[in-house]
Parts: sequence; structure tokens; C-alpha cells
Amino acid sequence: MEDKLIVRPEIALDQFLPIFVESTLVLVFGVAYAAVITLSKMGYFSKRWMPIGYLFWALQTYFLYDFAVLIQSNHFTLKVLMVTMVVYLFVPHLYFYLIDESERRYEDTD
Repeated sequence: MEDKLIVRPEIALDQFLPIFVESTLVLVFGVAYAAVITLSKMGYFSKRWMPIGYLFWALQTYFLYDFAVLIQSNHFTLKVLMVTMVVYLFVPHLYFYLIDESERRYEDTD
């Protein structure tokens, strides 16, 4: 039986800090996006803050793409990450839409 060897390109040691910083920024901007959109939808922030949330999403997407390039991801992985980011753009809106619809539906039964 032959053992298969997967050869991955080595990540340069001088790229450790940029990779670490960019992966941290992906997390920070992702949390900021979710927080701003959630607080705007809940009424704690004005709806005027939502474009800032979308800016955080755009920054997160950019840094995720750059991070994937730095760690030398293949093209399929890059496409999956970008599709995931598009889905992440709509998930908070879907969540609050479902909550609103369920409140309207079960409001009369109380």
C-alpha cells in the first residue's frame, strides 16, 4: 500500500506577522459587522449605522481574501471562502426576518 504525501508550500517565516494580523482583523471586523447590524436591527443604534456595518463586512471580506492568498490557498478554497462571505452578509437579515415573521404569526394566539 502506498502512502500519499500531500505537499503544501511552506509559509515564509517573515510572513508570520502579516498573517497573524490579517487573521485577527478578519475576526475583529466580523464581530463588528455582526454587532452593528444586530444593534441597528434591535433599535439600539439608528438605521444610519448600517452602512458602517456593511463597511466592516467589506473589510472583513478583503482581509479574508488577502489572508487566504498569504497562506497560499488554492482557487477552490478561495471561491468557497468568498461564497461564505456573501452568505454571511445575508444571515443577520434572514435571522431578524424570521424573528419578525414568527412574532407576527404567533401574536394573535396569545
